[in-house]
Amino acid sequence: MARSSSERHLTGTEPPEPRSYDGVAGGWGSLKGISEVFAREMSSPAVLETLARQNKAGGHMCTSCAWGKPAHPHVFEFCENGAKATLWELTRDRCTPDFFADHTVSELMQWSDFDLEMQGRLTHPMVYNPDADKYVECAWDEAFEKIGERLKTLDPKSSVFYASGKASLETSYLYALFARFYGHNNLPDSSNMCHETTSVALKQAIGTPVGSCVMEDFDHCDAIFYFGQNPGTNSPRFLHNLQDAARRGCKIVVFNPVREIGLIRFINPQNPVEMLTGQATQLSHMYLQVRPGGDIAALMGLCKRVFQVDEERRSHGQSGVLDQGFIAHHTQGFDEFRQKAMDTDWAEIERCSGLSRGDLEAAGDVYISAERVIGVYGMGLTQHVHGSQNIGMLVNLLLLRGNIGRQGAGVSPVRGHSNVQGQRTVGITEKPELAPLDKLSEMFSFEPPREKGRSIVEVCEGVLDGSVRAIVSLGGNLLRAVPEREAIESAWRDLDLTVMISTKLNRSHLVHGRAAYILPCLARSESDEQASGPQSVSIEDSFSHIHGSIGRRAPASEHLRSELAIVAGMAKATLPERPSWRWDEWTGDYALVRELIAQTYPDKFHDFSQRMFQPGGFYRGNPAHEREWKTQSGKAEFTTPTVMMASDIEDAPGRFNLITMRSNDQFNTTIYGFSDRLRGIEGSRDIVLINPSDMARYGLAEGEKVRLVSDAGDGARRKVENLTVTPFDLPNGCIGGYYPEMNVLAPLWRHDKASKTPASKAVPVRIEKNGPSMTPA
Repeated sequence: MARSSSERHLTGTEPPEPRSYDGVAGGWGSLKGISEVFAREMSSPAVLETLARQNKAGGHMCTSCAWGKPAHPHVFEFCENGAKATLWELTRDRCTPDFFADHTVSELMQWSDFDLEMQGRLTHPMVYNPDADKYVECAWDEAFEKIGERLKTLDPKSSVFYASGKASLETSYLYALFARFYGHNNLPDSSNMCHETTSVALKQAIGTPVGSCVMEDFDHCDAIFYFGQNPGTNSPRFLHNLQDAARRGCKIVVFNPVREIGLIRFINPQNPVEMLTGQATQLSHMYLQVRPGGDIAALMGLCKRVFQVDEERRSHGQSGVLDQGFIAHHTQGFDEFRQKAMDTDWAEIERCSGLSRGDLEAAGDVYISAERVIGVYGMGLTQHVHGSQNIGMLVNLLLLRGNIGRQGAGVSPVRGHSNVQGQRTVGITEKPELAPLDKLSEMFSFEPPREKGRSIVEVCEGVLDGSVRAIVSLGGNLLRAVPEREAIESAWRDLDLTVMISTKLNRSHLVHGRAAYILPCLARSESDEQASGPQSVSIEDSFSHIHGSIGRRAPASEHLRSELAIVAGMAKATLPERPSWRWDEWTGDYALVRELIAQTYPDKFHDFSQRMFQPGGFYRGNPAHEREWKTQSGKAEFTTPTVMMASDIEDAPGRFNLITMRSNDQFNTTIYGFSDRLRGIEGSRDIVLINPSDMARYGLAEGEKVRLVSDAGDGARRKVENLTVTPFDLPNGCIGGYYPEMNVLAPLWRHDKASKTPASKAVPVRIEKNGPSMTPA
């Protein structure tokens, strides 16, 4: 429990107690969180029927995370954040042209993210009027015509078509076609900011850009090694799988700087006995608080232990623990990696990981004793300067005992946005080698652009240097999500055109280009009526399964259009007419778009419309799951790390590693409220979490106001003011703060070397009071 305000000042010897949550993930707290959003949004009781169909065959697929949808779902196959996402979209509040008439954009810039989105659903297409500094209503045809006119005046390669990761496969396919018909591959999506490291590193190591597991593998694993992901906040339905695994004896070993309750204990809200008795399942067998950036070293310690035990057993005439047959037949680079592990001393591993040799050896013994192991990870591995080496090391560990490509084993990244993986599958990529350009050329009689497009980091660089002139955003709140936000916002206003396809008002609408449009779209849970009747769409989950989705709720406004119809409307107004570019027909019947997808990717999407509502989705396949390695060598690759720390900036007196985190009351940039229940924090997001011993060392008191300033060594003055010091259980030298508020502190140039994913999990900063930055006492 946190101390009372009268007890919060430090004495010379007694540090404050860290803020904590004594409850469990799930349970009554989860139901309370859902009910609070339900009451606040004044949702109709009919929304309960929508929730009852969520993530089930014949229902709509949740717009929150990309966790799998089981063939045999629970009675309520939604989690706390999934319910919040649906309730948030089905609010009774409306953000109408009258609202915009009452407020200038300059005034709205002073509002919080939460207050902007709380105005409710956007109802009409809007265009920015610079004379009045207001958005004003415009007709759809006018908006399309003006957007098309602007795009026609620009070099296509100066335009960017961003996708947030939520839009359906059908919309995403047409969006990518629009970009390439227009003349560019500038098709970044939200994975550029989180799991692009996965796409690059896994592709190099095992030949597929996505995880190798399917959901059923979690029914058969003996151990789960879990790195840098918080299911309690980011993917709560995953807790059901973790609970089932723990109950049958699977050992879950967690590596995370933050002690997250969602990885410690869980009560299933759908289990009456657990709810009434308060009987929680203990999830983690070991919980190791690795220092930010220390995962390469921690994984090296695990591998070193495997080699050590293998050698000891063989020296005594026993069977070793390495899967020698698998290594010889299926892998390359083993000898070089083994030598690196042998040459790396334990002192270096302990220093870089922040963990003891004893703990790492104990965790290694869990790995050795398990026949089937799954490696799970999130952005705690990907968002580092050497994030690709993090993932390479996790793959190395799994390869040592053949734990990829068999039942109950594999690598399983946990993806964010509900269709971010699927968008890449159907062509949204800035990398032309990943798109079937020759096939598209044949199907649509045009010559696709072959030049590499821009990633998000490169988009931001282009905004700063003026080479990017227009941005179209298919969903999301892009400007709030990027690193080094203040500099980007300033340059953003010089863009010739910004177009935001959205359901609710957000900050990206307010920091606009010279011409700016807000195009309001249907939510996935709403009925989509087109010329051929009600339409369905599809998405892909983290396990490469494709699911159909049908919305049945009445639209929030008669003036809304579907995302697909908006994309087609812009394309038709921008591009010349060609017989094979059938925008009106595709808008009228989405099954025609699925036929195009099946024609483009026949091995993955054959009989698309016929299979899309199969319970549990249909599996599009994954070669690594079948031990087919689509790498350059034709084998799974051991990768030898060049560093032991995933960060590129050394420790220094007074320097902290900032990790950006999401609260229990948000999904990505969407803030549902100010409760971070699972960390015992209520009422504010303007906080900095810090170890009590570091507070004592630097003379900080709980509740004190401080600022964070960048310590990246480039001389830039990045800062966040007026943060409340809050004691928390973190490693020494590590502090925590909320995303996206802390993005301003992340330099644009600090990103994963291979993928350019921003390095948001070990941001070098200093803490300042009213004077200069502090050094330890």
